[in-house]
Amino acid sequence: MADEEKKNSELFDKGFTHSGTFHADDVFSTALLEILNPDFKVERGSKVPENYDGIVYDIGNGEFDHHRDDKKRDNGVPYASFGLLWKKFGSEILDPEDAETFDRKFVQEIDQADNTGKGNLLTESIKNMNPSWNDEQTYDEAFDHAVRFAREVLGSEFRQMNARREARGFVRAEVEKAEGRILELSRTAPWQEIVAETDILYVIFPSARGGYMIQAVPDNSNRHESRLPFPADWRGASREDLEQITGIRGLNFCHATGYIAAADTLEAAREAAELSIRLGGDACT
Repeated sequence: MADEEKKNSELFDKGFTHSGTFHADDVFSTALLEILNPDFKVERGSKVPENYDGIVYDIGNGEFDHHRDDKKRDNGVPYASFGLLWKKFGSEILDPEDAETFDRKFVQEIDQADNTGKGNLLTESIKNMNPSWNDEQTYDEAFDHAVRFAREVLGSEFRQMNARREARGFVRAEVEKAEGRILELSRTAPWQEIVAETDILYVIFPSARGGYMIQAVPDNSNRHESRLPFPADWRGASREDLEQITGIRGLNFCHATGYIAAADTLEAAREAAELSIRLGGDACT
């Protein structure tokens, strides 16, 4: 969104939500509002003040409260306050397509937990941040701590989603330059989504530990299996055995499941992918 456009989130700099015990719903709602507007301040209480001029959520029976109105998505997943806020403001943070993906993969899990009481690791972790009976910490102090944590989680998610969107353009350009059924990436980047649309069998990319990784592309029909895993006698072998079996100096690792291997040099990585394709025979056609 252009700088000159006024965002919806700039229409409020304060909000009101319920006091006492908190859950992932009101915590992540608050974290989202703070990300949208860094000057946002939250107030907590048992009753919304009369003529309150801030945004009200998870209390008060308004637009962003879900306790009396059974609001559901098209897929049947009920909205909680976090989902209602994300529905209205999510496209201010992410591309609309990514905002929809984030709702499906992240927001709906929190909304579902809040509406059913069936938590997951994240929502239970937030719930456990409430003070225990013998804590000296107040609920508001604990809430502030939980919101800081949630803001870090959301910030990391948004950063990664935006990075993956940029990666799609980078990987598409690399795919167009690829020859044969091996893709070489000059940088490590999320490639699975784009490469799944091609007939590529192996992707070579720099390893964070040094050297290069050679990964077999997952099978479209079963993401837990590879289109062409590395040969059985490579899997789990030591560096010495791998070099003897393959004749490739610098091939130093092959996972026990055959989905990924590692090499000291780019040349060794190329040789490993090419040899695996030759040995794969009819499986590659």
